[in-house]
Amino acid sequence: MAQPRALVVRGGWEGHQPVKATELFIPFLERNGYAVRVEESTEVYADADELADTDLIVQCMTMSEITSAQVAGLASAVVAGTGFTGWHGGIVDAFRASAEYLHLVGGQFATHPGKEPCERHGGEEDNFLPHIVRVTDLGREHPITADIEDFDLVSEQYWVLHDDLIDVLAVTTHPTREWHPWHRPVTSPAIWTRRWGAGRVVVTTPGHNLDVLEHPSVRTVIERGMVWATRTASAS
Repeated sequence: MAQPRALVVRGGWEGHQPVKATELFIPFLERNGYAVRVEESTEVYADADELADTDLIVQCMTMSEITSAQVAGLASAVVAGTGFTGWHGGIVDAFRASAEYLHLVGGQFATHPGKEPCERHGGEEDNFLPHIVRVTDLGREHPITADIEDFDLVSEQYWVLHDDLIDVLAVTTHPTREWHPWHRPVTSPAIWTRRWGAGRVVVTTPGHNLDVLEHPSVRTVIERGMVWATRTASAS
C-alpha cells in the first residue's frame, strides 16, 4: 500500500494558535505512516496536481479569506476522494464569505454564548462555559466515536448553523438563561461527518485552545477522524 499523504493547511486568526495546535497532531500522522506537508496559506488549494496526490487535508484556518479558484480546487479534491478534517474555528469559522466552502463543510459557526454579563471581565474566559458533549446513537456505532463516553468541557460552546446532510456523532445543548434572547434550549452538532462525492469530511467543534485539544476524548476523536477521512480508508 502506498504511503498516505497528508497536507496540513494552517493560519488565520492567531487566537486559535494554528501552529501549536497542528503540531499536536503531526506526530500522530507521522507515527501512522503519513508523509506530511505543511502549508501556511490556502494557495495550495489551487494546485490541482498537488491535491490529486493528497489523501488527507487537515485545516486550521480560522476566519481569513479564500479565492474562488482555491475553494473550487479544495471542493474538487474532496469530491475526487481527498479527506478533509479540522476542529473548531479552523474549519467551521473559516472563509465566512464563501458559500461554496460552507456547502462543502455543512455547518457554520454562529456564536459561542457567554457568561452572565455581570461575570464578564473582557477576556476570552467570558465565553468559557461548562457544557456536556453527548455522543449520539449513531456516534456510539461509528468508528470515530465508538466507546467515547459523554464528556464535560469548560470552553467555548459552539452554536452551529447546519444542514441535514451531516451525520451527527455528538451534540451539545445551549440552555436558555434570563439574559439570552432565545426562549428554549438549542441543540447544536458538536462532531459530525459528511460524505461529499468520493470524499469524507469530519468536523470536531471543540478545540478552542491547546488544553481542549489535549482533552483525551477530543484528541481521540480528532485523531480517529483523520484516519477515517483519509482517502485509503474511504475506498474500503
